[in-house]
Order: sequence, then structure tokens, then C-alpha cells
Amino acid sequence: MEEETEIELPPKLIPVFDTHDEDEVALDGARYRGAYGGRGSAKTRTFALMSAVRAYVLAEAGQSGVVLCGREYMNSLEDSSMEEVKQAIRSVDWLDAYFDIGEKYIRTKNRLVWYTFAGLRHNLDSIKSKARILLAWVDEAENVSEIAWQKLLPTVREEGSEVWVTWNPELDGSPTDQRFRKNAPEGAKIVELNYTDNPWFPDVLDQERLNDRETLDDQTYAWIWDGAYRENSDAQILAGKYRVAEFDPGKDWDGPYFGIDWGFSQDPTAAVKLWVFDRRLWVECEAGKVGLENDDIAKFLIDRIPGIEKHTARADSARPETINHVRSDGDGKRNNLPFVEPVEKWSGSVEDGIAHLRSYQEIVIHPRCTEFLKEARLYSYKVDRLTGDVLTKIVDAHNHYIDASRYALQPMIGGNNYRQRFAAMAS
Repeated sequence: MEEETEIELPPKLIPVFDTHDEDEVALDGARYRGAYGGRGSAKTRTFALMSAVRAYVLAEAGQSGVVLCGREYMNSLEDSSMEEVKQAIRSVDWLDAYFDIGEKYIRTKNRLVWYTFAGLRHNLDSIKSKARILLAWVDEAENVSEIAWQKLLPTVREEGSEVWVTWNPELDGSPTDQRFRKNAPEGAKIVELNYTDNPWFPDVLDQERLNDRETLDDQTYAWIWDGAYRENSDAQILAGKYRVAEFDPGKDWDGPYFGIDWGFSQDPTAAVKLWVFDRRLWVECEAGKVGLENDDIAKFLIDRIPGIEKHTARADSARPETINHVRSDGDGKRNNLPFVEPVEKWSGSVEDGIAHLRSYQEIVIHPRCTEFLKEARLYSYKVDRLTGDVLTKIVDAHNHYIDASRYALQPMIGGNNYRQRFAAMAS
């Protein structure tokens, strides 16, 4: 059976379907598994395939019951995941030989495990009566209501039963988003999966993606391809201030400006290269890595951000020992950034920095700066849990590259701040 158990998955989904026994296809017993993200990520195909693997394992173990494939709306089998499951099974010879596939049914040939397909909006009562649901996979789950989840989950109650969820996020705070992303159950194996994580992403879809990049606004593009929310919160700090475009800096542009935010245990060391021109901020390059040792910082950044070793690079002053280390070449034993300077911080410096970023007519982000772009979409003010009101306090998350940008531009930000302080003192 060793040859039979070879299944190709997108690498990012391997931990989701991991097993502690290398000789088995059996899963590890997690109650919840899932993936969310944009188009072309192979989410649906992979979960369809692994549902068949799960059915195979259960049938081989002598268990009898149902693999329930649900969607919020399903008026007929044409609206279901049936064809996805059939194609997935037929793509693997040993699975194809193990299942009996008809026009309106899929079951193991020993008839112990079979598939059923249902819409959650109008078929919840009939779902509750399904005997022995061993696995419930809900695809296109973004629009599943909280009531549907409350009714569905208790029906999946067999020993060792599982719930799988795949969806394309749309609304920040949807019931599915709240349950399985923001407040994922303990032990759940749920990951973000986008086209960049799909090793089989086809050229025809890539051409469509590139066309969307040129013709759609960033928010719509990000929703389709990058798994971002379609309806963003009013709390987003840079909402409406940025776009994505390729560019080459001109000779008359101001800059370059370099900024570095030092990493900690779980945070990346992040650096950026910026320009200013035509009342716009241009984000040309970025580099970042979690767990970057001090000895390796200079070489890592020099290799990825052209010119950073030849210009002033402004960095977080909270780590003076790191600044001193990166400045030094270790008696010629390592690369160094000789012109790194610590930035000044003051009460309200973060808010002043944000105001400066928003003062540009727009922030233009080069497509290669994917982490900066992600932060531009996610960097937010806090929202009152009870009222939903947007507060003035900033969430300290999704801000490493944005912090590096504030540091890079600090002379301009600080200059304004100094003038304000001097004016207050003189009055």
C-alpha cells in the first residue's frame, strides 16, 4: 500500500493533513481542518481529494457512515461539490479503483462510506437526521450563517468525526470568519492559502490574474487573488491611500530612504526602500525574515535592498545593541551597514508617522513588496467590542514594514513635530 498512499498536496496544506504515522494515510484526529484564501489556490480540489482519502481510511477500518459535503445554497447536485469530488477521485488510480461512482452517487465499493450533498440554508432539518456523519466538509463557507453553524456542528458527533471548512473571505467578521479564523477552535488546523501557495497554478489563470492587476482596484484584486476581505473595515488606517503598480524611480525623485524595524522572537526584521515624488510615496523594495541573527542582518538586507549599505538607514532605537552590531564589520568578518542611525521617538510619534503617511496623495507599492501590501490592507485602529465604534488606539499588529517606513521618513515627520512643539512653547 505504500505506493497507493502517495498523495501530492500544496506544501502549505501538508501540516493541515499531517499524520504521525509515515506508513498510513490516516489523519491525526484533529476535529477541525480548513483553508481560506483567494482564487487559484487549489483549496477545493485538495479538500475534495483528501475527503476521498478520509473515506478510504474509514472504510478500510470497517467504519460505516456519511461524508457530508455542504454549501450554504444548493438547489441541485449541479450546485454541489460532487463533480470536484469525482474528478479528485479519478485523478488517483488507487482511489478510482476503490470507489463506485454513479451519476448521482459516490460510495466505497464495500458500501461502508458514502457521500451526501446538501445545502445548509434549507436542508438543516434533513441534515440533522443523517445517520453517522463521519466527516462534514463545508465548501464556499463564507456565507454560511451563524444559525447554520449552530445547527450543523452538533450533528457531526461520531467518535473521531471531523469538520472541514474552505472559504474565500469576503466580509471582515462574517460568522465563518469569526468561528474559524479569528477565534479558531483549539487544535484546529486552518491556514491561509492563495495562488502563490499552489505549485500547479496554471498559466491561463496567471494571465487572468495579471489582467486583473492592471484593470481592477487593489481591494477587488486582493479579494479575488490574495484572500483579503472584499468589505474592509472602516478601521483600516491606510484605506483608500495606496495602490499597486510597477515603476522605476526617476532621476529627479527624492530619496532613496531606508528604514529598518528590528525583529523579536516572533516578528520579522523588516526593511524598506522608499522614494518621494509628485506628492506620492513610492515603495520600491522590501526584505524581511523572522529569526534573523544579528551577524546575518547586513548581508541579508544588502542582498535584497540595493544601496542600503551606501546610504543612511534609520532604525528602531529600542535596540541600540543591534544597531551597534550591524554597523560593525566584526574586524572584516561580515558585511555591515555603516550608516545605520537610531530614530528619535516621542509621545505620539506613531500617530505623527501615520498622519505623515496619509498626507501623501497616495502610496504606490511595487508588486514585489507583498508584505508591505499585506500590512497596508490590515493595519487598523481598534474597534469597540460592544458598539463596533472605531477607536483612536492603534492595533499593534501588521505594522513591521509600516514601522520601518515611519523610521525611514522620520526627518520629515520629526521636523513637523519639532515645529509644533516649538510653537506650543512660544505661545
